[in-house]
Amino acid sequence: MKRLWPSAILVRAGPAAGLAVACALLLAALSTCSPRVPLLQRVQTLGTLRVATFNSPTTYYEGATGPVGFEYDLTREFAESLGLKHEILVAESDREALNLVRTGRAHLGAGLTVTPEAKRVAHFTPALRSTVLQVVYRAGQPRPKILYGLDALPLVPTDSAAAQALRELKMINPSLTWAETADFGAEEILYRVANGQTDYTVTPSDLVAINQRYYPQLRVAFSLADSQDVGWAFAPDDDSLLTEALAFLDQLDPRVLAQVRDRYFGHVSKVGQYGALVLATHTQTRLPRYRKVFEEAAAHHRLDWRLLAAVGYQESLWDPAAVSPTGVRGLMQITTSTAEFLKIENRLDPAQSIRGAARYLQRIHANLPVEIAEPDRTWMTLAAYNIGIGHLLDARDITARQGGDPSRWVEVRSHLPLLTQAKWHRKTRYGYARGHEAVTYVGNIRTYYDMLSWLTGGSQVAKDSAPEEEAPREKPKDPLNINSPVL
Repeated sequence: MKRLWPSAILVRAGPAAGLAVACALLLAALSTCSPRVPLLQRVQTLGTLRVATFNSPTTYYEGATGPVGFEYDLTREFAESLGLKHEILVAESDREALNLVRTGRAHLGAGLTVTPEAKRVAHFTPALRSTVLQVVYRAGQPRPKILYGLDALPLVPTDSAAAQALRELKMINPSLTWAETADFGAEEILYRVANGQTDYTVTPSDLVAINQRYYPQLRVAFSLADSQDVGWAFAPDDDSLLTEALAFLDQLDPRVLAQVRDRYFGHVSKVGQYGALVLATHTQTRLPRYRKVFEEAAAHHRLDWRLLAAVGYQESLWDPAAVSPTGVRGLMQITTSTAEFLKIENRLDPAQSIRGAARYLQRIHANLPVEIAEPDRTWMTLAAYNIGIGHLLDARDITARQGGDPSRWVEVRSHLPLLTQAKWHRKTRYGYARGHEAVTYVGNIRTYYDMLSWLTGGSQVAKDSAPEEEAPREKPKDPLNINSPVL
């Protein structure tokens, strides 16, 4: 699979977008009486696949390294399969995205909920994922039990999937009422609910789960209806491009789809609401004491300081005096043998602990098999930091024996728990390991990393070329030498 996150062309939907193309198509229509050119052929002539979607953590957004998102990754891969460039048109709602597709300004709409209203104006692919609409309120307020007769009206974005679902429900119960706004998107309304500015909203479950990490005051009262499919939409009068999309999705390796789905949704529920609140507090009270060291150590070893800080938080909650039940000590919870190898004189010294952990993470990362690409390489690095690189390699071997891809974290993750079962770990080189713990460990760090990126404003220290590391002394054992692991 090709790399899924290079930059793309971005166009904001508006009256002028696509004007030149529309004029060209009009002139072509006036100058010939020949049958209409199929959409697929027109797209190939243009050389660019135009995708209508919207800014959301579940679809498309600008990440720290460029455009990312579940729908962005998949539609870009589809464009590449056709030999086309990839262009994003940002819509404000499902209805606007569908209108862009219907009028030909976009060639497909991505991340759209398959509602009865939407199916009347577009053709859809099979579901790529599904969500459930949930009624959301703020902690400390009475939990609503039904949607009817509430003291305040639920607020939803105009023309959103939630608004469409409410209109469908109103046909059954005419007394149902709600409020719609064109001023706020779903995430902004969730923020308003969390801060007491809005009483209730109705939002897709995946968006709720992601935002509960940032706003732990959000609570789910109940689900509004059955799950709703989310797929790609195409204009109903020409299925030539839809046919190609169906073939692409049918031929897409299920493991690739699982990997992309895991990248954006696989870790959102690892940390509970209380944990999110505690992290937000510690980011203000504890992190400032160590942030500069995290930044400097990460820059020196070409790491993201927020990832390094997330590891530290998982290990000790940024407590330099933390001691584990097994005697591992310090802010980064480094063992005695590893501390000796890393030349850490005092594991309780936060700066020494952070610098040593950064160096160790970089070494693990460099020593993993070359065929493991990012972001899987980072997730496996974290797992190896937790249970040792030997056990990680054992889990990769089990994954391969089971017919999985040992270079994909989403598949290795599902096989790590087998290291606790005798019938499996007896067949491995390094034996028993607490694989369940490693799975939770990596999931927590991924969530902490996302939350820190948000809480710190996404700031990142530039990673300039770092000096060469001093060669280790001969006496301590190298914990990356899997013939004699010390972790």
